[in-house]
Order: sequence, then C-alpha cells, then structure tokens
Amino acid sequence: MIEGRAVRLRAPRAEDAEHQLRWRNDPEVVRWAAAGDPRFGPTTAEALAERFGRILRLDPRETAVFTVEETAGGRTIGLVDYRGLDPYEGVVEVGIAIGEKEFWGGGYGSEALGLLVDHLFGAFPLHRMELDTWSGNERAARAFTRLGFREEGRRRDAVLLDGARYDRVLFGMLRSEWEERRRQDTSDGG
Repeated sequence: MIEGRAVRLRAPRAEDAEHQLRWRNDPEVVRWAAAGDPRFGPTTAEALAERFGRILRLDPRETAVFTVEETAGGRTIGLVDYRGLDPYEGVVEVGIAIGEKEFWGGGYGSEALGLLVDHLFGAFPLHRMELDTWSGNERAARAFTRLGFREEGRRRDAVLLDGARYDRVLFGMLRSEWEERRRQDTSDGG
C-alpha cells in the first residue's frame, strides 16, 4: 500500500470490479478518462471479470494496476496504472482515472498520480515516464504539468470524440526532472 495525504494506492481486489464496471460504462467518465482509448471503455461484467483475473496475475514488471482509495473514508474512487515497463530502455507509460465524479477537481487524481510517479521512479531504474491525454482535457494537462511532466508533442486529430477531432497530447518526465522536483519539495518544507 502506498499512502498519501488524501489518497492511498492499494492492490486491486475482486470487489473493485463493480466500481470499474460502473465507471467504464459511464460515458462521462470514459470521455474524460480515455477519450476513445479502448483500454478504458464500455464493457460487460463477464469481460471485466476476465480482465480482473488477468490483472491479478500480471507480472508487475510489465503492468500493474492500483486502486485509488480516499484516506478519510476508505472509499474506492479510481485507479492508476503503469504498463510497458521496459527495464532496458528505462521507460514506462502511466495512466490515471478517477471514476467517482464527486472527487473530480479536488486534487485526488493529482495526488494519486504523484504517488505512482514517486513509487515507480523509486522502485525501478527508470529514465523516463510518459502519459497522454486529449487536447480537450485541460484539467488533466494542468495536473500533469504541475506534477512535473512536460508536453512533448501532439498527434494531430488523433482522437475522435462525439464527432469532433482532438489532438492526442503526449507528456513525459525524465528521472532528472523528478529528482529536481523532489529536491525543491524538500527545500520548500514539502
């Protein structure tokens, strides 16, 4: 378990499937969390049960999913994950989804992603971390930037959402940038 101030990250449990089923079938959650990415979209209880079985057996060097709980009441509110961890290249892709809408905009997702970033850079010999969002998701882009990610590029018109085209915005963070941010947080008393 990885404990923060407002959230904790823990291993998924079978009962988390009911939350994910609800989130993955809520068009508003899918719009903001995935913007057309088939890894997080509508599903059935059977398909999710099969996916959860695979998640619980995954090799953590390749992919891992953590459930996000709020610390005050222990409520399950979302998930963070990493995938494609390449120990040779030192690269990993991360993702975040807060499925409980009343927790949107309250810093829970930023803290959860920050905990994952700190955990991964601390646990693995990574050189860089990457993630993406769509150009209409300005809240996510601001959160990623606050955490130390930098916009590295765009795949123009790569996302089709509700009949409109958006750019897929690519972000990255190098270990040296993460270390600098940690030094600044320490010197600021954080």
